[in-house]
Amino acid sequence: MDDDRNLLFEKDGRLPPLKYYFPLAVQHLVAMIVGCVTPAIIISTVAGLDNSSRILLIQSSLVCAAISTLLQLFGITKFCGARLPIIIGVSFAYLATMQSIATSFGLAEIFGAQLVGGIVAVIIGIFAKKLQRLFPPLITGTVVFTIGLSLYPTAISYMAGGSGSANFGSYQNWIVSIFTLICVTVLNHFGKGMLKLASILLGIVAGYILSLFFGMVDLSAVGEAGLFSMPSFAPFGIKFEFSSCLAISVLFAINAVQAIGDMSATTIGGLNREPSGDELRGGIIAFGLSNVFSSIFGGLPNATYSQNVGIVSSTKVVNRKTLSLTAFMLLFAGLMPKFSALLTTIPQCVLGGATVSVFASIAMTGMKLVAMQPMSYRNTSIVGLSAALGMGVSQVSESLSQFPEWVTMVFASSPVVLATLVAIILNLILPKEEK
Repeated sequence: MDDDRNLLFEKDGRLPPLKYYFPLAVQHLVAMIVGCVTPAIIISTVAGLDNSSRILLIQSSLVCAAISTLLQLFGITKFCGARLPIIIGVSFAYLATMQSIATSFGLAEIFGAQLVGGIVAVIIGIFAKKLQRLFPPLITGTVVFTIGLSLYPTAISYMAGGSGSANFGSYQNWIVSIFTLICVTVLNHFGKGMLKLASILLGIVAGYILSLFFGMVDLSAVGEAGLFSMPSFAPFGIKFEFSSCLAISVLFAINAVQAIGDMSATTIGGLNREPSGDELRGGIIAFGLSNVFSSIFGGLPNATYSQNVGIVSSTKVVNRKTLSLTAFMLLFAGLMPKFSALLTTIPQCVLGGATVSVFASIAMTGMKLVAMQPMSYRNTSIVGLSAALGMGVSQVSESLSQFPEWVTMVFASSPVVLATLVAIILNLILPKEEK
């Protein structure tokens, strides 16, 4: 038995699936499933999609996440795929920018921008080592911190019931959202094992049950949904709009660098070594190509999932078949419209109560990366000015009203693009401190 268990700590060990793979695969699934479907639910609401289109967007995102994960795990050529134990899913990093694109243009422009961003990521993968120096931890941390901050208004709006809803700001919405947040927080800090790992999922379940008593749930969409459905080609269309493509491409560059960090954390934590150049190049190229594929089949932009990297690092289970089972579970869920329809019935106040802690965690992850560097006057200037200009301009978007419309879209729709550019430029031009 010990020999069998040891195979869990090898990338290609073969073991009985139900006995060994299944419990660990479920562990990975519960850690990422909420993060994978929530952006699709939010974007479908912003875009004003009907129930069938909302279900399709969730389905497509799940299916594409599953295929993207399998591509990373096993690759298709020696140049595509990290072949490391990594999970891929829809990323919150794109959410604020996608909301702006969906509001100003539509879903088709999101997928057009995603296709271009995927190509940008492939190019970055080819030159990964040379471009990595532009994104040291100080810059990456500043960007991640800004991403977290940019998502706070979305969380608060959802906690109040969702902007534009008839009962926005009602006491029922706040009761349910705060109850959900309390459940997530208690499980996060006092739960152990699976309870802690699945804190967000269990918090949503608790909030969902409470919302039933307030009559907030309409299950009619579940009854109308089919049992099985395949994704279709370009279900929401693909359109290219310059400012959208530029804004999303910057985010893809950032997420490519995050992928390098996640792959490094996976190999160091699970395999006790640094990732090879081929693994980094193949991983980022696969990240780009999987997003090109997802854009064509209606899946929202994806990225590596750091929470699953954390599981690999803590358990040391690097067996790729374990994570491939997680991918097949995602695929199965994505092919079932009734499952996706059930997810669309989650009230917005429940999602807000659950995701506010996620967004806070994103911001604090950025702060941890920043805090790894000396808090010198140079470094604090880079972080402070980047966040100030990024957040400030996005909150006062009319400050760019005299510029062409594409300038406002790129630099004011989300704070991330401007904060990233300012951080990179300042890091390059400000004099280094003398040691």
